[in-house]
Amino acid sequence: MCQVTVHEAQTQLSSLIQKALLGEDIIIGNDKAALVKLVPVHLLIQSRQIGLDKGLVQIADDFNAPLDDFKEYMP
Repeated sequence: MCQVTVHEAQTQLSSLIQKALLGEDIIIGNDKAALVKLVPVHLLIQSRQIGLDKGLVQIADDFNAPLDDFKEYMP
């Protein structure tokens, strides 16, 4: 873990970003307390997988049949 002041972060931003990308925790603060944590943004791009949810949804045999509640409106 690396803890730096705001001024140090301004002057060393490029190297701090590289450290954060490598997995190191970067804490930026002042004399009294830590203020922020510099962390990398990981974009998770996953390809779609065919058939992943196969079998989770079942459609009833009478799916297209009229509902009992609407029989009085049917011709």
